[in-house]
Amino acid sequence: MKLIEASVTREELRTIAKNQFGDFVKAVVDLEQKVMAIGAELHADEEAYLLERGSEQRNLWGVNLFPDRSDDSFVEFDSMINIRPSQGNRSRGVEDSGLRERIRSIIDGLVSRD
Repeated sequence: MKLIEASVTREELRTIAKNQFGDFVKAVVDLEQKVMAIGAELHADEEAYLLERGSEQRNLWGVNLFPDRSDDSFVEFDSMINIRPSQGNRSRGVEDSGLRERIRSIIDGLVSRD
């Protein structure tokens, strides 16, 4: 597992993907700290890692990153940790379009376009 605070390349993501799921990397994004954890087998492990570092659960959202895709499908909003009825999100996706855009913006700032 790796904490991304500044930048990660798509090539690094490809390497992690190849060693795990083949074509994607699981990631958890912290909306407040503007960081993400990548490379764990489960989003829940990345979530726990960020919580240990001081993140608040309400700011953490799970996604999958597909390094070989260049369009909007680069980010897939699908994680069990996203199910939180108390925040109005009843599915594994991220139902609020504004929230999805905030997540994409953070990812765009952390993933370089190699």
